[in-house]
Amino acid sequence: MIELDGTLVLQFVNFMILMVVLNALLFKPLRAALKARKETIEGSKAKVQDIDEQVQAQIARYDAQLQEARQQGGQERAALRKTGQEEEVRILGEANRCAAERLQTITAQIQDEANSARKALRGETEALAKEIAGKVLGRAV
Repeated sequence: MIELDGTLVLQFVNFMILMVVLNALLFKPLRAALKARKETIEGSKAKVQDIDEQVQAQIARYDAQLQEARQQGGQERAALRKTGQEEEVRILGEANRCAAERLQTITAQIQDEANSARKALRGETEALAKEIAGKVLGRAV
């Protein structure tokens, strides 16, 4: 059984001295190290959060620039398409005009040739008619 005598007081004093020594040599440095570690971790978390915000901001800027580039590309593509269509209309108009002029020239040439052929046939028609009448009648007309 436990006796309550003077050694108990001595053990209590010894325990208190041990606690003071352990506090000075072990607990305070350990608490300071844990506190420094916690502050380092919190500082690192803050840095990570700042870097993450910067990255998000850069991604947003990149997306905005990409969207702007796409819009500009679309506008340029539309402008080029419009220019191409206008050029196509101009070329087709020029081709149609040239074709119409050529058709008009050919039509006039055919008309002239047809008139020349009619005149030549009219002159020959009279001689041919006399010849045919002469053969049919058996005498010269």
